[in-house]
Amino acid sequence: GGMRDPTGTVWPADTQRFPGMENSPLGSSSSSTGGRGSYFAVSSASASSAAADCAEILGRSASSHGISLYRGWSFDSDTAITPKICITGSTSASLHQILPWLYYHKVIGVSHFILFVEGEAAKPAVTSVLESIRGVKIIYRTKELKEQQDRSRIWNETWLSGFFYKPCNYELFVKQSLNMEMAIVMAREAGMDWIIHLDTDELIHPAGAREYSLRRLLLDVPDNVDMVIFPNYESSVERDDIKDPFTEVSMFKKNYDHLPKDTYFGLYKEATRGNPNYFLTYGNGKSAARVQEHMRPNGAHRWHNYMKSPNEIKLEEAAILHYTYTKFSDLTSRRDRCGCKPTKEDVKRCFILEFDRLAFIIASTATEQEMRNW
Repeated sequence: GGMRDPTGTVWPADTQRFPGMENSPLGSSSSSTGGRGSYFAVSSASASSAAADCAEILGRSASSHGISLYRGWSFDSDTAITPKICITGSTSASLHQILPWLYYHKVIGVSHFILFVEGEAAKPAVTSVLESIRGVKIIYRTKELKEQQDRSRIWNETWLSGFFYKPCNYELFVKQSLNMEMAIVMAREAGMDWIIHLDTDELIHPAGAREYSLRRLLLDVPDNVDMVIFPNYESSVERDDIKDPFTEVSMFKKNYDHLPKDTYFGLYKEATRGNPNYFLTYGNGKSAARVQEHMRPNGAHRWHNYMKSPNEIKLEEAAILHYTYTKFSDLTSRRDRCGCKPTKEDVKRCFILEFDRLAFIIASTATEQEMRNW
């Protein structure tokens, strides 16, 4: 409030309305106040009543969530941002996890966020704060949204069919793809140049640019490139008492795409530490796609085009920092996310990755001390 936010143009008034977008506690358009009710407004004497509501929410949550440090942040007020970058994601995370993730990416040049929320992330105390931030659009998983996604052309195509009608991780992967399909439409209507699908336990690390800026990184990409691949680095477990991964975790295992091959193969056994694969979870990175006609998701990690094969490049320095299994609770919470039996056979039906399968069995059958040793 009282400052020009650099997050680019507001969401256009004629944006296509998807089911789930009309239930905002602060109204259908968080940008209609011109940012007066934004998260920055909590220290502004001239703030509107919307800002006062936001301050009240923050006043209640700041001590418990540790988010007061974001008050008074200011950004470059240039509204003519080029290129305009959008992040989309599906999350059930808490405000304590989403806010640092969101503001970090704002700082490095992301202007818009399309967040599909459920669980903890869909609670009014969370969404009312998120929707007060300029450039953030919240979509709730309503019955109407699900009905519209049930009519998606994706269900008639083969590229995702191996994941259909399966529980747990497979179901999540399909849901993410359907959400990405909607996000493409919204990004085009908002005039975005690039779109990235990212989870709230991942940070973009724009190494290799002339400045620490995702915008600068993508600005230097040749015009004929449709997709940019960011290899992922994976957080390494050093302690079992991590509370805030983004500030406490500092050691990452580099992706093999960024390693000399003799190093990768020569130290593979030591690097895997007895685990089934080099990385605990995924190893194929994430991607940024240039927003254009005929786009579609290609799973949660890639984008594709119905009319052509995208021209893609892989970055040699920039990466996705994946904070996976950083907290002890990341292990214990596994047993609450899925109704599968903790047997070697049944977990194959529920989890795509081998380490996730092992983690679910341990979390469901072991004592706390056994889990910590594991």
